Amino acid sequence: MRNIGRTVQSSIYRDGVFGRRPAVPTDPDALAESARRRMTRTGWSYVAGGAGAQRTVDANREAFGRYRIVPRQMVDVGERSLATTLLGRDLPAPVLFAPVGALELAVQHQLGRGGRRAAPRNAEPALARAARDLGLPVVISTQASTPMEDTAAALGDSPRWFQLYWSSDDALVESFVSRAEASGCEAIVVTLDTHVLGWRTRDLDLGYLPFARAEGIAQYLSDPVFQELVEARVRAAGSARSDTAGPGTAGSGTTSPRPTVAAVRSLLSMARHHPGPTWRNLTQPSARAAVETFLDVFSRSTLTWTDLAWLRERTTLPILVKGIQHPDDARAALDHGADGIIVSNHGGRQIDNAVASLDALGPVVDAVRAHAGTDTGPGVGTAGVPVLFDSGIRTGADVFTALALGADAVLLGRPWVYGLALAGTDGVRAVTEHVLAELDLTMALAGVSAMEQIGRHNLAL
Repeated sequence: MRNIGRTVQSSIYRDGVFGRRPAVPTDPDALAESARRRMTRTGWSYVAGGAGAQRTVDANREAFGRYRIVPRQMVDVGERSLATTLLGRDLPAPVLFAPVGALELAVQHQLGRGGRRAAPRNAEPALARAARDLGLPVVISTQASTPMEDTAAALGDSPRWFQLYWSSDDALVESFVSRAEASGCEAIVVTLDTHVLGWRTRDLDLGYLPFARAEGIAQYLSDPVFQELVEARVRAAGSARSDTAGPGTAGSGTTSPRPTVAAVRSLLSMARHHPGPTWRNLTQPSARAAVETFLDVFSRSTLTWTDLAWLRERTTLPILVKGIQHPDDARAALDHGADGIIVSNHGGRQIDNAVASLDALGPVVDAVRAHAGTDTGPGVGTAGVPVLFDSGIRTGADVFTALALGADAVLLGRPWVYGLALAGTDGVRAVTEHVLAELDLTMALAGVSAMEQIGRHNLAL
């Protein structure tokens, strides 16, 4: 993407002559506010919310104000390029689409009556179309609303990675990894920081967990190993009922709680998401059993670094670990087989009052460089061990700052989700182009024309 800043900027101004404004706001606060007004209350709370009092969410954003970019003058920046190479793949820019779970929540409001039924097929596929147009990688979420095979088909030849939540069932983990390989994924991203859900107050106050309604569990519902687990659960429940049934049971006088409207809606959501006709799922136990099975197998809090060796034996793909906030954890990950590091605090969604992810980036980069024997000073690149960054990226200037602190690339999260909520594929594409355009213009104004020139010398440290 050469000189994309001038191209996007000029296009917006030319359209303005005819009274046309951008498809989505360019200001990050206005973008978020516009999405908030459009999205459902539960959808907005899930996407935008963080842990506890939201202090880590705020810290992620505020941290960028502590690392100021130093403009430089009289440097030839007439030709600029955002191109980079990551894990051997040439990319047009150092930006990936971060994994976002239950993405259907971002589009439920767009589809009118019956929108919740159609939302899953308008979530990841819409993202995939934008990513394909831009040539940027998508990190497909374990908690996606669309099976990875369908997302891969929509991506075509565009690059994709797979983000893995390590289930308590190892056979399911193996199945996910095998499907990711078959779907053309080029790396496995193991998210380490969500072996339990954080205390997410906005969701708690609404009593809302999308997965309990079968939203965002399409990877599970489409998986043969998971289906076997569900079938076993249904059989066990049937056997238990048979064992306890006896003469006079039906007339014992016991009554079930009267169902609420919310309970009926939840059951309907389970039935709609489960494979097969909705009416059949309403009369069979499998849909509810699938949700209960997911809640049982979702996470595993017994993992240690030695478990990475188990995963390493089951895939030839590069393994990156996501959720690193301490240099010692970065070193441990590399010692146990990780091929890359993603510095992240899950967008502030897991621990309240945690360190800003940007403040953790520099020390982790230094640790990785030293571990790899390339402690040669500031700059982009860590001798074949990529360090990526997410949590708090909202603008092109934010991307530049993260790159200057040593990140090889960044994962963009909430902003593109807001674009999806506002304008579907066009919104995702527009938000991303705005970020890339500002990154390009920031480079020009900082006296930089290529990715490898960006380093800590560009910041007032």
